[in-house]
Amino acid sequence: MYVRGLGGERPAVPVAPERLQAAAQARLNAADFAYIAGGAGAERTMRANLAAFERVRLLPRQLSGSRDRDLSVELLGHTLVAPLLLAPIGVLEAAHPEADLAVARAAAAERVPFVFSSQASVPMEDCAAAMGDSPRWFQLYWGTDDEVTRSFVRRAETCGAQAIILTLDTTLLGWRPRDLDLGSLPFLRGRGIAQYLSDPVFRSRLDSPLPAPALQPARTPTLLRAAAELSTRGRKYSLNLSQMRAGAARFTGTYTRPDLGWDDVSHLREWTGLPILLKGILHPDDAREARARGVDGLIVSNHGGRQIDGEVAALDMLPAVVAAAGDLPVLLDSGVRTGSDVAKALALGARAVLIGRPYVYGLALAGEAGVREVIQNVMAELDLTLGLMGVRAARELTSEHVRL
Repeated sequence: MYVRGLGGERPAVPVAPERLQAAAQARLNAADFAYIAGGAGAERTMRANLAAFERVRLLPRQLSGSRDRDLSVELLGHTLVAPLLLAPIGVLEAAHPEADLAVARAAAAERVPFVFSSQASVPMEDCAAAMGDSPRWFQLYWGTDDEVTRSFVRRAETCGAQAIILTLDTTLLGWRPRDLDLGSLPFLRGRGIAQYLSDPVFRSRLDSPLPAPALQPARTPTLLRAAAELSTRGRKYSLNLSQMRAGAARFTGTYTRPDLGWDDVSHLREWTGLPILLKGILHPDDAREARARGVDGLIVSNHGGRQIDGEVAALDMLPAVVAAAGDLPVLLDSGVRTGSDVAKALALGARAVLIGRPYVYGLALAGEAGVREVIQNVMAELDLTLGLMGVRAARELTSEHVRL
């Protein structure tokens, strides 16, 4: 980057997290940026996630470094080139027209796992085809239609997913003022529901749509524009406007399940032989119950602060969950912005981390190339951090390398 700078070339994607977000905001319209960047309520949880990393300080050792550092980690029987995954993010078309497909290509190029979202803008099959043999996982939202859920699991298996992540903290959609103030929910416009519209079981339900007053025939200019969007998206799936309205209505009426319980986790264990990770674990007792239910890993997360306002910071709960998890691998997301953040999470017991908003901002700025730059920046800073701390491998980071 410095050498290219001699010729006047600047990075397409700002390196500093704050400037990265600001550049993406300048590129996106208000509704799309609100959906990507917003959090629950007064966004106290979002701020708490960032503040938690501020409270953890790295403690380097001198004269113990190495010319080359090893970023690789072992996870669920696979070797990852770095302790980094791309988190599942819904409605990526809000950031860039190529959406999940651009992210899939970027992840494949950098050999980091991409977690396909249930709320994707591109079907998982298309993303898997673009990734070759690169690692991919699938994130599952469990709605009220168990047959659709099972269909998603079967498709993920067929797509070569190496694991299923069951998200637990979004059985209801959080109170999100940025979206509410704009009256903007992308799913009502047919955005972010590609996995559903491409699913044979879900499509078989479209002849019996659920009632949705917001989706009645368009009469105002705004509704007419929404109808035009639905029609355009419907053509991708050979669906007419009526079917698209039915699809959006059925999705909004069935995709959340507030009464999801531990027995459902046991059912999922019966449905698939793939490793299962539970995402949204914050309480140590939930980690213990997860072990008893035979899951394969945990993800400490508060959904990036998008669900409960005033919730505990994910990083603050990481050590306690790791202690309760026993031999289960524990990952972390929520608030990770930099390579030094990754180092802090690893030192506190995480096996790997997931990044979310940063790569979406890169996607907004430069598509696939922008996502790659964000990945490269995080990995480069992690490598330099290890070198400056006198640590030869990412997996060697321990609590001895941090002070609270």
